[in-house]
Amino acid sequence: MDSLNEFFISYGYWGMGVAAFLAGTFFPFSSEAVMAALLASSNMDPVLTVASGTIGNVLGSMVNYFIGSLCKPETVSKLFRIKPNRMETAQRYVMRYGAWMGFFAFIPILGTAISIALGMLKPNVWGTLFSTFLGKTLRYIVVAYSVIALK
Repeated sequence: MDSLNEFFISYGYWGMGVAAFLAGTFFPFSSEAVMAALLASSNMDPVLTVASGTIGNVLGSMVNYFIGSLCKPETVSKLFRIKPNRMETAQRYVMRYGAWMGFFAFIPILGTAISIALGMLKPNVWGTLFSTFLGKTLRYIVVAYSVIALK
């Protein structure tokens, strides 16, 4: 995993965006580690690092959204190894709170289920995009601020 992180780090903002995209999809990956390494060991601009991470991560979540809109719940659970109870929980919350559940798509593991459930239940795509963007931006700001404060 270290060599993979080093690969993304070597590409700077683009590497951050790609790492965040992968982390935003169903691939198990930590874009926070890439962001922390970039900000701790280089002169990367924190604002651009947060922006590239946010854009990549939101795009990854929207891939999940569109997968959810195309697949049946059983297929999604089987393909992405999401336990049925996690999908049911995500679907219940999406039915209750709609597109605003996208805000919580940054939560590891459950975030994938949330973004797929959003696609399956099809709340307003623009509202989903906005709430997902907001949650992921705030998460990356916290990560960046933490790294800079510890420098």
